[in-house]
Amino acid sequence: MSQPLAERMRPKTLDEYVGQKHLVGENGVLRRMIELKRVPSFILWGPPGVGKTTLARIIANQLERPFFTLSAISSGVKDVREVIDKAKNSRFFSNEPPILFIDEIHRFSKSQQDSLLGAVEQGVVSLIGATTENPSFEVITPLLSRCQVYVLKPQTEEDLLTLAHRVAEKDSELKQKKIFFDETDSLLRFAGGDARKLLNIIELVVGAEPDANEVHFTNQIVTDRLQENPNAYDKNGEMHYDIISAFIKSIRGSDPDAAIYWLARMVDGGEDPKFIARRLVISASEDIGLANPNALLLANACFDTIHKIGWPEGRIVLAETTIYLATSPKSNSAYQAINNALAFVQQNGNQPVPLHLRNAPTKLMEKLDYGKGYKYSHDYEGHFVVQEFLPEKISGTRFWTPQNNAAENRLAEQMTRLWGDKKKYNM
Repeated sequence: MSQPLAERMRPKTLDEYVGQKHLVGENGVLRRMIELKRVPSFILWGPPGVGKTTLARIIANQLERPFFTLSAISSGVKDVREVIDKAKNSRFFSNEPPILFIDEIHRFSKSQQDSLLGAVEQGVVSLIGATTENPSFEVITPLLSRCQVYVLKPQTEEDLLTLAHRVAEKDSELKQKKIFFDETDSLLRFAGGDARKLLNIIELVVGAEPDANEVHFTNQIVTDRLQENPNAYDKNGEMHYDIISAFIKSIRGSDPDAAIYWLARMVDGGEDPKFIARRLVISASEDIGLANPNALLLANACFDTIHKIGWPEGRIVLAETTIYLATSPKSNSAYQAINNALAFVQQNGNQPVPLHLRNAPTKLMEKLDYGKGYKYSHDYEGHFVVQEFLPEKISGTRFWTPQNNAAENRLAEQMTRLWGDKKKYNM
C-alpha cells in the first residue's frame, strides 16, 4: 500500500526542508547548532503542518544520534521512564546524548513533565518538544527554564508554492502525470500555511482523476474536490488566527453582538476554551484597563472557572465575560504607559536608584546614607507627602497619560490634587 504523499515527501536534510529560514536558513540558529554538533534541549512552538516533527528527525539524522519519540496523547509517566531507560542504555556506544522527541508536549500533565526533569538536567537526553500552544502557559517552569524555545511560523505562500511544484516534479507517483497549477488562490487559502494540509489537498485532487494524464489545479476544482465550506472554522489553520483577531477587535470596538458571533464560531469549531479565556484576560488589561478595572477581575475569574468546569457550561462563562468586556468603557493607557517606559529605559539605560529610596539593612549602607531622608507616606496627613521617586536625571518624566473616561478622570483629579503642578493632568 502506497504511503501518503506527505510521508513520501518528508524532507531528510535541511537542504530539502522548506520554510523557517530564520531557524534553518544560511545563518539560522538551528543550522549553526547542527553544524557545530551542539544541540541542547529545546521546544519548537508553532501551528500544525509547519515541520516541527520533520525538523526534529532531520536534526537526529544529521547528528547521527539515536532518536526516541513519545506522543503526549498516548504516553504516561511509565512510558516516559521506560524511554529514558532506553536512552541511557543507548549511550553505551556514544558520548552524545540521544534525542527524545515529544509531540504535543503541552498535553503532558505536570507529573509527566516532572518525570523528564532529571534526564534533561543530567544530559541523559536532548529533549525536543513540539507544541502548538504557548509554552509559557502549558510547560512547567522548571522544564521551560532548561529549554530554549524556537518559534516556527506558518508557511508563506512562496514556501507552499515551492513545495507544490517540488512534489509535482519529484514525487514518484505524481511525476507520472503532468500537473498544472493554473490557479492557486483556493489551494493556498485552504492550506492556511499548513504544508501537510497542502500536500493532502494535492493528493486528493490528483487522486480524484486516477486515469488522467494531466491534472489542472483551478480555484473551482480545488473547492469542488474538498466539498468544504470556505467559511468553515479550522482551529488548526489560518482561520484560527483570523477569527480570534476578529473576536478581540470586536471587543475593542465595543460591539457585543459581533464579539458573541465570533465566540460562537470558535465554540462550534472546537477551540480550546483556555485559549479563549487567556485572550479575554489580555483584552481586559490592554483594551479596557483603568477605564474599568473590574473587567480584569471578571476575566481572571472566567479563566479560573473554565479550568474547573470545562465544556459545555464553559461557553456561558465565556459569553458573560465577552459581553461585559465589549460593553465596558475602553482605555489603553496602561498598555501605552509600559510601552513608553520600556522604550525610555532601552534608550536611556539604567539610572541609579536615589539614595533615599534604597533600603539600609547593614550599618555600612546606613553610613553611606542609604534610606536617608525617605519620608514614610503613612506618617503624613492623607497618607501622602511630596518627595522624588524618580532618578534625579529624569525627574519630571511622564509615562502615563490618563484617557478621557470617568474612572481615569477621577484618577487624574486625585493625582493633580496630591501633586499640584508637578503632576497636573489636563483632561
